[in-house]
Amino acid sequence: MSAKACHHLQLYKKSNKNLESFKWIHAVFVVGTSLKSRKAKICNAYCRTCKKRGPFLHACLECVYFGCHKHIREHTKYHKHIISMDLTYGQIHCASCNDYVYDAELDSITLHNKMQAGNFKKRLFESTHWDPTEEERDLLDRRTKKICITPESTIGLRGLLNLGATCFMNCIVQALMHTPLLRDYFLTERHNCNGVPGTCLVCEVSKLFQEFYRGARVPLALHELLHLIWTHARHLAGYEQQDAHEFYVATLDVLHQHCLATMPHLTNNQDEKTSAIKCPCIIHQIFTGRLQSDVVCQKCQGVSTTIDPISDFSLDLGPVSIGCRPPSSLVDCLERFTRAENLGSNAKILCTKCESYEVSTKQLTFKTLPIVVSFHLKRFQHHTTEMKKISTVISFPETLDMTPFLSNCKKESPFPSDNRYSLFAVINHVGQSICVGHYTAYVRQQHNCWYKCDDHVITRANLKDVLDSEGYLLFYHKQILEYE
Repeated sequence: MSAKACHHLQLYKKSNKNLESFKWIHAVFVVGTSLKSRKAKICNAYCRTCKKRGPFLHACLECVYFGCHKHIREHTKYHKHIISMDLTYGQIHCASCNDYVYDAELDSITLHNKMQAGNFKKRLFESTHWDPTEEERDLLDRRTKKICITPESTIGLRGLLNLGATCFMNCIVQALMHTPLLRDYFLTERHNCNGVPGTCLVCEVSKLFQEFYRGARVPLALHELLHLIWTHARHLAGYEQQDAHEFYVATLDVLHQHCLATMPHLTNNQDEKTSAIKCPCIIHQIFTGRLQSDVVCQKCQGVSTTIDPISDFSLDLGPVSIGCRPPSSLVDCLERFTRAENLGSNAKILCTKCESYEVSTKQLTFKTLPIVVSFHLKRFQHHTTEMKKISTVISFPETLDMTPFLSNCKKESPFPSDNRYSLFAVINHVGQSICVGHYTAYVRQQHNCWYKCDDHVITRANLKDVLDSEGYLLFYHKQILEYE
């Protein structure tokens, strides 16, 4: 949210007289900083038209008029006075914007007024009477444990038992448990499921979040989660070592399917449509963006564009051709991923404008970025009968700006977007084969504290340890969220 309000309020603030009026009305009729002001509020806080004290009494900040929700709207429309303040919470309303607006300068004035209040409760916040129901009283009696989170707190850190070559699962779970927006969603218990108990992966993940963040330190065993993945992703069933990236992709897919199953207002046809464009489930909202593919005919320069959802950002590490320098950083990988590629004469594309097969170029760019970008560095490559691991050092930053890799959206939006991302998890593989070796994870906890998760062992780490690690899966979270 911007610290500056709409331009209508900015114009209002240019007058010192207006600021003094705002300060006085807020102090007297919202906070009541003295006994005299509280008496004035009791005597004068009523609608000047219907003589009632509500509902939603507002004060016009451009003249001396108090009105209820109905009559303040009539007043602003008739007198063209657009700035008013609600006398219960002190919020500013702009009639032209038809919305309540926030302004940092006015907020500092209201804070000063509250701190001058004689009533201690008033100094902190405007309290309203709450009469809890019998059910709420019972809930408060049964859930009285409070958890205090300090900068030194390790809440949210839980070791995970290795059930027999299940380190690939443990590291993915650690990354998901420390995904900020996903954590906020599940800790507010937004998921409601009416399915058969023990069959929903979203319910299991929701339960895991509660286990991780309840303050306990005993390592967890993820046998129920593993069983659900085996049930819904048969290709991962078995007791041998699996690929962490493959497990991650399968987990997101099953979570997406089970999220949609809890949305009865969507029909099957709508499911397919929203899945291809913009799925409403929390998994796609966080992890899925849109990839734009532009195929350009080299004869007529005609462009054919397709846009597809993408949540798996796999980046090649090997050289494109003999003599070509392999990438050495994440930025190098992204530049190569979004670079225009000549498809060659052996892969001619039918141009609808030329009505013939012509040599074309293809370029991939990001049409829409997800909240969480997970980069898969393709370190494992098939060579005849064996799989070889690429151990090339790939540097990656703590903060990544994805703007250079976006499609050209200047014509669609006049407002610049902030496309900076922060690293919050890194998964590493130790070993020479995808079928043999060990997975560990670095996760960022609160206050930018980093920890290394090696199954049930959790140890403190620093940023240098993280950035110097080999890197197999890299998880970045958008720094500033935007609303559509």
